Amino acid sequence: MPNASLPPAQPSSAFDDPLSLAQILFSFRGRVPREVWWRYGVAAPLLFSMMADLLLGIVGVGERRADLIVNLCIAWPCLAVAVKRWHDRDRGGAWVLVNVIPVVGWIWSLVENGCRRGTIGNNRFGADLTGRI
Repeated sequence: MPNASLPPAQPSSAFDDPLSLAQILFSFRGRVPREVWWRYGVAAPLLFSMMADLLLGIVGVGERRADLIVNLCIAWPCLAVAVKRWHDRDRGGAWVLVNVIPVVGWIWSLVENGCRRGTIGNNRFGADLTGRI
């Protein structure tokens, strides 16, 4: 007989993250799976950049200054998500520096972080947040 004191189980959503938004965007500890990287490391910064550039242009901020403001706003969150994604691949956060290499580094980072799955199970950076065994 089910326990009446427990709330009913909520269905899992694709947007349920085991980490809080603050942990995802501002902490350099732990791991994030591919889905989180695509969502918070690629899609969200692109959308934020487009909206912020548009709004700053409307209020009369010059294009170069608007780009600088937007880039300063998204630099830390993008770096934090990227470091945690490299951690999920069981590599140190310094691997974000591969992006400094034009074209080859960008492609390598995209393939490693966006296409390949992370370490299954726990690794030296924390638990596997995907629930795989």
